[in-house]
Amino acid sequence: TRFLMRMRLTPDCSKMLISTSSGYLLILHELDLTKSLEVGSYPILRARRTTSSSGVSPRNSLEVLTPEVPGERDRGNCITSLQLHPKGWATLLRCSSNTDDQEWTCVYEFQEGAPVRPVSPRCSLRLTHYIEEANVGRGYIKELCFSPDGRMISSPHGYGIRLLGFDKQCSELVDCLPKEASPLRVIRSLYSHNDVVLTTKFSPTHCQIASGCLSGRVSLYQPKF
Repeated sequence: TRFLMRMRLTPDCSKMLISTSSGYLLILHELDLTKSLEVGSYPILRARRTTSSSGVSPRNSLEVLTPEVPGERDRGNCITSLQLHPKGWATLLRCSSNTDDQEWTCVYEFQEGAPVRPVSPRCSLRLTHYIEEANVGRGYIKELCFSPDGRMISSPHGYGIRLLGFDKQCSELVDCLPKEASPLRVIRSLYSHNDVVLTTKFSPTHCQIASGCLSGRVSLYQPKF
């Protein structure tokens, strides 16, 4: 597809998510890589996802979304970074406005099941948490990530990073799902760079986190116990 930015698979490989610089998020449901994924021209990708009478999506059915972003209801946006919760519960997006004057980190819960109305297919993502980011380093992609247990998010913020949680106690997402979208909580801010931070990553095996900035410097952090 055109304007491709990122592609991710859910941990159980049942879904493929594709983000674009034009603000679309494509979800292939019930992914089956033994079948062809050729879907023809781009306008066909705009079609709504179909659902069978049993409420189960057919293999490789396509859903095309324009995820809700706070403050961006009347403007397009670019989805620059895409990550998935390690347990497959949610997707994490970093979005910037088309005019590059706002950036947001957003968490969307996966909603399964049949559509609410047969004539109106159910959107499979719901915005649960969000936070506005520092609009520094315009035009550069900032890569964010979940911690290995999914309780925290690390996000580039200016010349450093912020550790974000769904609440102040770093609870599991499923234990603090709000009825309406709520702000992410800042657990800790870490600033050690002299240039804009573009990427951050938790170690999958150690209690450690890394960040890298535009000038090429990499910083490693470990908590004090």
